[in-house]
Amino acid sequence: MVARLVLAAPSSGSGKTTVATGLMAAFSAAGLAVSPHKVGPDYIDPGYHALATGRPGRNLDAYLCGPGLVGPLFAHGSAGCDLAVVEGVMGLYDGAAGQGETGSTAQVAKLLRAPVVLVVDASSQSRSVAALVHGFASWDPEVRIGGVILNKVGSDRHEELLREALDGSGVPVLGALRRERQVRTPSRHLGLVPAVERQAEAVDAVAALAEQVRRGCDLEGLLALARSAPELGAEAWDPGVASGAASGTGTGAGTGVGSEGGAGGGAEAGAGVRVAVASGAAFSFSYAEHSELLAAAGAEVVPFDPLRDEKLPDGTRGIVIGGGFPEVYASDLSANAPLREAVAALARTGAPVAAECAGLLYLCGSLDGQPMCGVIDAEARMSEKLTLGYREAVAVSDSALLAAGSRMRGHEFHRTVVEPGAGAAPAWGMHLPHKRVEGFVQGGVHASYLHTHWAASPGIARRFVERCVAF
Repeated sequence: MVARLVLAAPSSGSGKTTVATGLMAAFSAAGLAVSPHKVGPDYIDPGYHALATGRPGRNLDAYLCGPGLVGPLFAHGSAGCDLAVVEGVMGLYDGAAGQGETGSTAQVAKLLRAPVVLVVDASSQSRSVAALVHGFASWDPEVRIGGVILNKVGSDRHEELLREALDGSGVPVLGALRRERQVRTPSRHLGLVPAVERQAEAVDAVAALAEQVRRGCDLEGLLALARSAPELGAEAWDPGVASGAASGTGTGAGTGVGSEGGAGGGAEAGAGVRVAVASGAAFSFSYAEHSELLAAAGAEVVPFDPLRDEKLPDGTRGIVIGGGFPEVYASDLSANAPLREAVAALARTGAPVAAECAGLLYLCGSLDGQPMCGVIDAEARMSEKLTLGYREAVAVSDSALLAAGSRMRGHEFHRTVVEPGAGAAPAWGMHLPHKRVEGFVQGGVHASYLHTHWAASPGIARRFVERCVAF
């Protein structure tokens, strides 16, 4: 059994990432093997978690993957660890709009049978903190609030007042962090600047967070609380079994899709086929399970950096380009003409190319006037409007990822728009927040704004690798 804690808050902006990352780093520095997790579809926080622990930051999303996969994915990621720390999303009870508790931190905490530590921004309150904590602790009796960490505390006197208010509440204070000692992490239009873009500074910031938490939190009390979590009883998710590599058929409890395609056969069908996966500062958004599923299906997964590499890895038979911030690096991506031409040349042959959000922008003809790969007849530009939210989608066209009619859940998060030309079929029919078509399917290319989690439909990776082999 892995000891585990969920870090939650009454609302966004309370300091969950600061405290969670600091706790992960402090426990890691103390010699524990710490497994980092994040509730929801966030890509940026897990990057800081990975720096803090030396292990991949993994997401637990009950909306994208279905509640049945939360426990197995957690068990897979935390295997062999002493402690797992799960950072929540938004407020404790906030989830997918109109879906009740679905996608919320509370739902994940219940699925993991994990105690919750509530991180409270105490900067503008004293005795009222007791009413706030009481409300959150009593709202859902299935959610166990095991402690409170007071964040942004102004002074010793302020801390004394807060502790007095909570004394006798039944919820112990397990930490108090001073306002003036807060470690600042720079932000921009889509949230925190990813750790990969500021590696040296981020390492220093994580170390400072660890020291801040070590000084201000009861690490022994937090560890004791984590160890009080009961047996989970979830069998660890296995990418080989899920992709069909171990049994010849893809399985896995999740949201699922309709018809994923592919004849099965697992790793043998794609043994040694090389799949290039975009990485680096411009394309840092990915789920660790995607590469694990590709490898389990037989692919040799090789990273490449579109900002630095002037050619694709030798022998590339397919390309995966995930999310990130190409708009920040548009001029540098455009300046790397040799790689843009190599991507376009491979796509023209019909090779499988899977692109999400940033990948979509990179495949367009231009981004904010800067030439991109020109694989898709479309132009992209920055917008003032934020597009954000979970989506229900149906594959409109057969592609290297899915058969037409397959259902998938996804997430959109961008401040860009794409103005399409002609010649490509749409990728998705969306049902939330309103009906529309989105994305592009052209030859072997599947490009869309929609971020998906392949663990929910592991046949995607198998089908993609099989198409690489056929190509």
